[in-house]
This record gives sequence, C-alpha cells and structure tokens, in this order.
Amino acid sequence: MRFFLILLLSGLASACALGPDYSRPDVQVSETFRMVEEPKSLPSIANLPWWELLKDPTLQELINIALAENRELQRTVSAIEEFEARLAAARTSFIPQVEGNSRFPSLGRSGGLRLDGFPSDFSYSVLGNLAWELDVWGRIRRSTEASLADLLTREENRRAVVLALVSGVAQAYFDLLQFDMQLDIAKRTLQSWKESVRIAKARLRRGVASKLDADQFEAEQANAAARVAEFERRMIQKENELSVLLGRNPTDIKRGKLLTEQVMPPEVPAGLPSELLQRRPDILQAEQALAAATARIGAAKAARFPKVTLTGILGVASPRLSNLFTSEGTFGASGLNLIGPLLDANALGFQQDAAEAQAKQTLAQYEQTILVAFKEVEDALVAVQTAREQRQAQIDQVDALRSALRLANLRYRGGVTSYIDVLIAKRNLFDAELSLTETHRLHLVSVVQLYKALGGGWSPNYST
Repeated sequence: MRFFLILLLSGLASACALGPDYSRPDVQVSETFRMVEEPKSLPSIANLPWWELLKDPTLQELINIALAENRELQRTVSAIEEFEARLAAARTSFIPQVEGNSRFPSLGRSGGLRLDGFPSDFSYSVLGNLAWELDVWGRIRRSTEASLADLLTREENRRAVVLALVSGVAQAYFDLLQFDMQLDIAKRTLQSWKESVRIAKARLRRGVASKLDADQFEAEQANAAARVAEFERRMIQKENELSVLLGRNPTDIKRGKLLTEQVMPPEVPAGLPSELLQRRPDILQAEQALAAATARIGAAKAARFPKVTLTGILGVASPRLSNLFTSEGTFGASGLNLIGPLLDANALGFQQDAAEAQAKQTLAQYEQTILVAFKEVEDALVAVQTAREQRQAQIDQVDALRSALRLANLRYRGGVTSYIDVLIAKRNLFDAELSLTETHRLHLVSVVQLYKALGGGWSPNYST
C-alpha cells in the first residue's frame, strides 16, 4: 500500500495540467508612433512620476488628498483584498482537508451492538476524517492560476484607477484655472463696456452720437454680464466635481499658480509603441483577464475526468464514556476514492465549450484594448503638437486685436469713426482672449492626456 501511494504521488508531481498554457498573444505594433516627432532614443514622458510632471504645489496637494480619500480608489483597494482572500482559499485545495466530529449521547447503553472501533447512535465517539484530492489532471492548479490572474487583474485596475485619478484631478484643476481666467476677462470686459456705455450716453446727450450707438453698447454690456454669470456657474460646478474626486463634500478649492504660469516639459517624448503593452494598466488588466480565461479552459477540461481522492478516518468509540480512550475503542481506515462524471458528462463538455468561447471573447477584448490605447496616444500626440502651435498663433492674434481696439477707441472719441469699429474690435478681442485661455488649458490637458495614454506613473510610489 505504501509503495502504491509513493508511485501515485510521484506520478502526480510529474503530471501536466490539462488545457492550454497561457502565453501573450502575438500583437503586431509599429516601430514608432505615427505622430511622433522626437528621436526614438528619448525616454518616454511616462517614466516621470506624476509629481515631476505636475509641479504646481497646490495641484500636488490636491492629488495627494485624492489618493488618500477618493472613494473609488478605496473600493478598488478593497476589491484587491477580496481577491487576495479568494486566491488564498483556492490554494488551500492543494492540502488535505481534515474534519472532526464527536458524539456524546444523553443516554448511553452498556448493552446492544458492540463492535470494536464501530461508533453507533448509542456510543460515545470522537473521530477525524481526512480527504485529499490528488490533482492528477490539474483542475486545482488551473483554478489557482485563474484566481491569481483575477487578483493581478484587480492590481492593474488599481493602477488604472490611480492614473485616471491623477489625470482627472489635474484636468479638473486646469479647467478651474481656465474658468477663473475667463471670469476675470469677462469682468474686465464688462467694466470696459460700462465705460463705453457711459461715453456713448454722454455723446448722445451732446447730440454727437445716435441712440443706436448707446443701445448697441448696452447690449454688449449685457452680453458680458451674462458671460460673467456663466463662468461663475461653471467655476462652482467644477469645484464641486473636483471635491468629489477628493472624496469630500462640495467646497471651495484652493488655487496655486495661474493657468499661464503652469510649467510643462518642453518636450513630451512618447517612447516606443512596444512599451505600451507592458506599461499601460488597462492593457495589462485585459491580458490578465485573458490569462484567467485560458486557465479556466483547463479547469473545465479537467472537471470531465475522474477525481482521485485519498481518504482516511481515525477515531475512538465506546458505549461507555469511561472506556472511550482505551485501545479497544480505537478504529481507523484509509482508502482511495475515484469519482467520475457519468450522466453529467455532456453538461461538463458544454461547460468546456463555454470556457473556450469566453477565452475567445477575452482575447478580442484584449486586442480591442490595444487598438484603443494606440488611438488615444496618437490623439494626444497630435493634440500636444497642434495646441502649442495654436496657442502661439492666438497670442499674436490677441496682441493685434488689442492694438486695433486702442486705435478704434481713439478714433471714436475723436469723432473720426463710428461706434461700429469699437464694437467689432472689442467683441473680437473678448472672444479671442477667451479662446486663448481655452487653448492654454488645452495644451496643459493634452500633455496630461498623453501621460495617461502612455500609462504614466510607472513608479510604484503613487504619492510624494
């Protein structure tokens, strides 16, 4: 018997688990990004920790608060703890399962059926049962592989949530600075229109301007007042949005540097496309999901084969409590159980088919995630490049419109030209200043989006 067990355990140790072993799918990627403009030798911007990319101390403080108190991140961490426990539970299937039970009847009998080592309803007994499934076909190993991959999926999801949270706080903060700047522009423009209305009414009283001039200026003044109210509303709503990211009730958000004072790297290299497959958390998350689905194919296949279980029982029994632990009451037995599917064999086959179909779905999702990832990188690259050029062109436009407004005001006050020139010049300048502010914000957000698209923050240190 001992020799048989040694042979069985040796065969078990050398047995191969059923089903396919996971290997990363072969995905074709280009040697460089389509919109890249820097040499490939430059390290990717994604290698920077977020606090070296976002250097505003106030923004860094907000991000650290979010990393500590954001509810979604806390939920994600709890999910990791759940799957760590599930993996630990799956690993216990490798070790023997031992159960114990005892019987102490309220009324014993000295007579009746009495066999050494045989517990009955009228005898006192203490016994232990041992069951050890020998993982001949690899069902337990495949199930454990799937549990490990599920855990790693949640780990990558945490990285994805951290990256989304850092970029989300930064974008919301830049949005808030944009609304602050636009609100200031709208208020200055409103004061300017009030001065124009005052001048137009004075000229109307002197008979050197028409009522039409004064009405048009008042209409533009009302438009500026409406924009002030709009930016105040959007500013408060953005503060509320940012407060939720920080894990807090809506409150005032502290500001640091102005929008135009934010510093970004002069170059934002993207690195190599192949690095994206090993860096971006949603791709790694999809890959771990594929690994789990692949392992479940083996588990489903192994479930179609008989289960080999080593069993044993050891205990003591006696009709008298005083004789319970004597040598006469000791009993024990061991054996090998073989349990195989019969009538449910077809159902288990369908379950294997379902596992294989699930793996195909997960593979398609993995490939789709890669396609979306490359698309987001290319979008962010072109946004960074064009936003920089757009901002410079709009700076030149604003400078020219300010000069045109100054000349139009001088000509209007001197009676050389009509109100139309002033109205057009001031309206154009107002719109151009607002657009320039949006482009300032677009450039900053584009860099953050590129950082996120590349899977930035590879460093395991998520906070300063």
